[in-house]
Amino acid sequence: MKRKVTVVLLIFFGFILQTTIFRQFAIASIAPNLLLILTVSFGFMRGKREGLWIGFLCGLFMDLSMGELMGINSLIYACIGYVNGFCYHIFYDEDIRMPIVCVAASDLAYGAASYAFLFLLRGRLDILYYLRRIIIPEMLYTLMITILLYRLLYRVNKWLEKTE
Repeated sequence: MKRKVTVVLLIFFGFILQTTIFRQFAIASIAPNLLLILTVSFGFMRGKREGLWIGFLCGLFMDLSMGELMGINSLIYACIGYVNGFCYHIFYDEDIRMPIVCVAASDLAYGAASYAFLFLLRGRLDILYYLRRIIIPEMLYTLMITILLYRLLYRVNKWLEKTE
């Protein structure tokens, strides 16, 4: 029960930070994706099932805030969390390289899926513009924040494992 409450609070605070404070620090209107970092990190540290549910909740928060197509972000985040859960078996405690690779790949996948669902279906076909101006800068910004945030999430996970 403690794990569930802690994870929901992390998602809630991550969502608040992502939609308020980090929007103020946006570079060229690009902000880091904190909820993606949470989804990837917990999927990577806890496995497929946890990654799936945390991803679904993160996506649900994003769906409720954006209001475009309900369920698209929930589906994308849930898939990302589930796929990152496959890396659970190669999880090494203090190694940050694998989480960075997972976050980079996941952010690229999120950008591609967002482009496909939200822009391509509306007839906006300039993928190179979207790739140069949105996907790659968001991935780089998210990676910089991941380097700072992953250690904290790792410690929270270790604390939760000790209390279980």
